[in-house]
Amino acid sequence: IGIMGGSGVGKSTLLNVFNGNYRLNSGSITINGYDLYEDRKKIEGVLGFVPQDDLLIEELSVYQNLYYNAKLCFSNFSEEKIAEVIDKILNDLDLNAISDLKVGDPLNKFISGGQRKRLNIALELMREPSILIVDEPTSGLSSMDSETVMTLLKEQTVKGKLVIVNIHQPSSEIFKLFDRLLILDKGGFPVYYGNPVDAVVYFKTVSNHVKADESECPSCGNVNPEQILQILEAKIVNEYGKLLRTRKVTPQEWNKLYEDNIESKRKVKVLDEKTELPKNYFKIPSRIIQMKIFSTRDLLAKITNKQYLLINFLEAPLLAIILGYFIKYIVGTPENPLQYLFSENPNITAYLYMSVIVAIFMGLTASAEEIIRDRRILQRESFLNLSRFSYLNSKILILFTLSAIQSLSFVLVGNFILEIKGMNLIYWAILFSTFATSNMIGLNLSASLNSVVTIYITIPFVIVPQLLFSGVVVRFDELNRNFASQEYVPLIGDVMTSRWAYEALAVAQYKENEYEKIYFDIDKRKSQLNYISALLIPKLETKATDSWMRIESEQKKELVIKDLKIMHRYIIEFEQKYKLPFPSKDSLVYEHYSEKVSIEIVEYLDVIKKYFQNEVEKVKKEKDRLGESLQQKMGGNEAVASFKNNYRNEKLRDLVLNKGNKELVETADGLILQQNDPIYMSPTNNYGRALLYSSQKKFLGFYFDTITFNILFIWFTSTFLYLLLIVDGFRRFLDFLGGISIIKKTK
Repeated sequence: IGIMGGSGVGKSTLLNVFNGNYRLNSGSITINGYDLYEDRKKIEGVLGFVPQDDLLIEELSVYQNLYYNAKLCFSNFSEEKIAEVIDKILNDLDLNAISDLKVGDPLNKFISGGQRKRLNIALELMREPSILIVDEPTSGLSSMDSETVMTLLKEQTVKGKLVIVNIHQPSSEIFKLFDRLLILDKGGFPVYYGNPVDAVVYFKTVSNHVKADESECPSCGNVNPEQILQILEAKIVNEYGKLLRTRKVTPQEWNKLYEDNIESKRKVKVLDEKTELPKNYFKIPSRIIQMKIFSTRDLLAKITNKQYLLINFLEAPLLAIILGYFIKYIVGTPENPLQYLFSENPNITAYLYMSVIVAIFMGLTASAEEIIRDRRILQRESFLNLSRFSYLNSKILILFTLSAIQSLSFVLVGNFILEIKGMNLIYWAILFSTFATSNMIGLNLSASLNSVVTIYITIPFVIVPQLLFSGVVVRFDELNRNFASQEYVPLIGDVMTSRWAYEALAVAQYKENEYEKIYFDIDKRKSQLNYISALLIPKLETKATDSWMRIESEQKKELVIKDLKIMHRYIIEFEQKYKLPFPSKDSLVYEHYSEKVSIEIVEYLDVIKKYFQNEVEKVKKEKDRLGESLQQKMGGNEAVASFKNNYRNEKLRDLVLNKGNKELVETADGLILQQNDPIYMSPTNNYGRALLYSSQKKFLGFYFDTITFNILFIWFTSTFLYLLLIVDGFRRFLDFLGGISIIKKTK
């Protein structure tokens, strides 16, 4: 059956209705009584669909395209049986000679257009569907190739198959191959159904043409199908002999003639009950097997693309070489001006930051085209009811494997050049996690956007926020006041993978290096004690004195009330922690505050300060003993200094200790916030929030090491993006926004 008509009449739409891609608003389509939509599972394998576009994996050979298609369609076939099916279809479609040739793309051809079309048809014919629907099989082919393809389809009808073909302007020979012809007019109106050759006579008769009974050329026997479309779309000629845009006969009028002259005389048998369906061998494998086949097929396609392999496996180490070489700052020593000291390299923090950006960028670019490149193949596989879940997981598996290799090669090369010792595994875990999240972002973009150009236009909108809100380019406390935060990393930073990855790298490099691991716990205790004795208590003592002076001079009552609340809060905290009661705490209100209470507070705080100063001295002595022990173990000061230079970087130390910032910040809630030594601070928030570079995170009452917590959070982000990909959430969201936009325009 041929379907013919001008451009835009709905031929392809009709085929997509027949194959179940488009659902009907009303009515039904049945095959032997089985509904096309409701009984889709039961009629699996009965329908075959060959779209106009080639649905071939261009990196694979002709044989491999057929092989992996067979593996997905015949789960109950042995390897020998699959080989037999492929050999038969290669022979039937005259593709034997090119079976080992790579398919290639239109710009890098290995097989001809006609061979591509035959291979496209072969992918469906090997399943032996009882109904084969083919969209524009001769599009872009030479007349010889067109006849070959159409003859091949005609042969299928001899074998008892029903073949429905959408064709635009067939030649006379192709036109005569059809048993039946359906002609559509603008708006999808059917205007003819019957014998193809008789169609010429019908339209000439209805339109009162001369020699209406002649369907073929008397001398050569050729039929001119174009004549049908010329009659259908004939225009009115005005009194000046000019053609108008108005047609002589509208599509509705042609449809009325069709209903009166053809449809009313047709006898259609409607099946009221289900009858046996034609037998077929189509059987989809399980999801796990599908995933294995998809993975093998995708991996093979990538391996055969030498350029893809070269770029993806050399990009990471080359970037590491470029970074390492240019930021390896040689400070030298008096003895050797060209000596490199890791401890004196001021660019280590830049290396950590650039490592994160490389991971985000490479992860995105590796995955951004993965799904959109397969969109046409996915159309065909969705028609076959193959598992999208298995397909997506196969993509993720290969991308994660690639990312693991890329991140490892980057870390090994970069760390070797910059002489970062003992951190390869931690760096790899953090950067691989970042790669994986970027892979998931790229896959979501690839699954949701309509073109490669749109994807690459969108990528900067992903990367720029990662750069800006990582806490490196702009400090979090220096952002716009609507986003800035001095108590925790602001929420805008908490949703950025770059923030979690960079913080994890910085904390790991400082806290987990072989030198700092020895002193970290002692330094942390010392920092916390110093904060209370040297910063917090002097701040409270100043507030105690200033508050009384302001009350006495009747100035700034609101500020006094605020300061008294702050003092009350911290005095209660000292009482509970250190069992040192303060008898006048009820006087810490504006109405009862006096000079005497002010003096009592200062004396009380002085006692606490001395306690903490004694504790600081104890910790200092403990650290000195540890240092002496290390000297004895390593053989002197020079060995310890060399050990320190190999593992601790001074610029990074200044960063994580926020050197130079000794200020305390007061919040509206009456908290006094420490700003220095963030890596030694104990978090207070119960949901993982803290200052940047804090060495710990607190979550639901449990304390986690920052490196572990950050890696887990990055994988939590990946999991969320994975679920979004599985349910096609991003595309649905974009469609929803598009729907809102259309509604607004309509209003």
